[in-house]
Order: sequence, then C-alpha cells, then structure tokens
Amino acid sequence: MKTYETYWLTGLPCSGKTSIATLLAEKLRDIGYAVVQLDDDDVRKGLCIDLTFSEGDRKENLRRISHICNICNKNNIIVLASFISPTDIIRIIPEQIINNLNTIHISTPLEVCEERDTKGMYKLAREGKIPNFTGVDGKFETPHNSDMELNASGTVEDAVERLMKHFNIK
Repeated sequence: MKTYETYWLTGLPCSGKTSIATLLAEKLRDIGYAVVQLDDDDVRKGLCIDLTFSEGDRKENLRRISHICNICNKNNIIVLASFISPTDIIRIIPEQIINNLNTIHISTPLEVCEERDTKGMYKLAREGKIPNFTGVDGKFETPHNSDMELNASGTVEDAVERLMKHFNIK
C-alpha cells in the first residue's frame, strides 16, 4: 500500500459507498493513518452548494473534489471519496487530476440498492418526482478501468475486509 492515496468509491445510490468509506476510515485511523472522508452529500452542502446535477456542474463538482484529494495526498492524508460519478467521461476528471488514485466500483445490484433506500429516492424517481435519477432514468456506466470491483450486497464489514485485503492495507 502506498501510504497516501485516494480511494474513489463509485456506484449507484445506496450501493454502500458511504458506509464502506466510514468503516474503512475508522479502521485506517485505528492503525495510525490520517484520513479525510469526502462524501457527495456533504460536499454539496458546502463546497459545491452552487452546483446543480447538470452534466457541466457534475464535472465541476468532481474537478473541485479531485483537487482537494490531491492536496490532501500531498500532505500525507489518505482520502476516501464516495461519489456516484456515473459516466466514464465524468470519471476521467479525477483520473487526470489525482496522482495516487484507486477507483473502486461498488457493484451492488440495483435491487439491493433499492431495498437499502431509507430516503425513498428510488420510489420517487420511479414516480417521476426525481428526474434523471442515477439507476432509474439516469444512466450509470460500469467503470472500464477500476482498480477493484466490489459487490457490497453483504455486510459492510465483509466489504471493507475484502477492500483492505485487495489493496494490502494492514
């Protein structure tokens, strides 16, 4: 494991990205690493509050976040970034900016994501109340060059254990 990297978790809404990042951050801190966790919901409430979900604004959102990741990595901080980043064209942005990037595709099946949806977003999207919702009428392209594919249908603990083993995190 390179000490200071960014682990970019991409996947459908409710696939487990944030839950995995939260537990992984806890485990990394327990073994002595400095960790920053960036999550789309949190970033959009502050740093990117001025952005919509248009394609242009999604790109700008990821551009800003990618620069933060790079700055943190240069300052000896591991970054766990949880962002849907639904298309290959959008995922190019962090690939071009972040020097030490590991992309993890959280490939949890859509039906499992919908079962986990405590906010009812999928239901609202299927009723047409949330247009262009990723996984319903908004596309999600399977990443072609991810460093790991991780189906998180089981427990968060199991997913984090497999991720740590894959990247040799001890």
